[in-house]
Amino acid sequence: MNRDEATATQLERWITVANVVAPTTLLGALLFYFGYVSSRAEYAYFGVDVDTIGLSTQEYIMRSPQPLLVPLLVLPLAGIGFMLADTAIRKRMSPCSADMADQVKAAKAFKRASRGSRTSGMVALLAGIVLLFIYSAIRDWPFYGLVTPVVLASGAGLVAYSSRLHRTRFATRHTRPAAAPLSPIDRLGSAPRATNVLVYALMVASTFWASATIAQWSGLGLAQSEALHLDRLPSVILDTKERLYLRDPGIKETVLPASQGQTFHYRYRNLRLLIQGHDLMFLVPNAWSASDSTLIVPLDSSVRVQFQFQNAIP
Repeated sequence: MNRDEATATQLERWITVANVVAPTTLLGALLFYFGYVSSRAEYAYFGVDVDTIGLSTQEYIMRSPQPLLVPLLVLPLAGIGFMLADTAIRKRMSPCSADMADQVKAAKAFKRASRGSRTSGMVALLAGIVLLFIYSAIRDWPFYGLVTPVVLASGAGLVAYSSRLHRTRFATRHTRPAAAPLSPIDRLGSAPRATNVLVYALMVASTFWASATIAQWSGLGLAQSEALHLDRLPSVILDTKERLYLRDPGIKETVLPASQGQTFHYRYRNLRLLIQGHDLMFLVPNAWSASDSTLIVPLDSSVRVQFQFQNAIP
């Protein structure tokens, strides 16, 4: 093998590795992001910044299936619905025979569908742009983060679909004489490739935005579910050397009897383990209250932790 052949072989290997690694890296980054967004919303409900917990990248990725469940179900269902609708539209607009009248009728149907799709898409895009510009006025609207990207993605999708119908229409024979001039709406339909790329980029960005909003809602929903069922979390008995002066209702403080060699003097009950980080434990009261707070306990010799049994009698 000469030098040129060896270089070509090495280049092929690098290309093969890049084709495998790049999509995997992108997928991992997306899973990490959605897991992070969900976890941030979840623990913010308990007053904890998720960055203080110290979760690893793998832990964020493992938390991503829950917030991604809805998008992973909705997007394929939407795709199936689009394909069924597209098949029905094309079947309806296909000429029944080779007769010129049927050809003209089908061409007019394609034209109406293309114009209708493009007009609806432009209206939706305009509505989405308006929502973007009035964000400061309606930012407290709880559904803003979902409605706006869905409107933008729908508008971009309708515009892209109208372009597809336009290309199909002019690819069909006997649709329009070659020398016939294009109308303004048809010129708009024959958008250059760069415009189509921008339209698809807008669809992807809007879908990403909507998915991130759903991930945030998923994290908040998980937090509210945990708050309603804190009794399902591990029960903790905490011994400390100094009094903690906890003000949360329901937490019971007991002074331990003094004895020789005893270094822990206070015991706290009715605590639950919310989550454990690398070297910290995050404890919450046994029952949720608006005045509760999250207790951060270091995993060192300054405290003594016991976990109580929760199972029923075997």
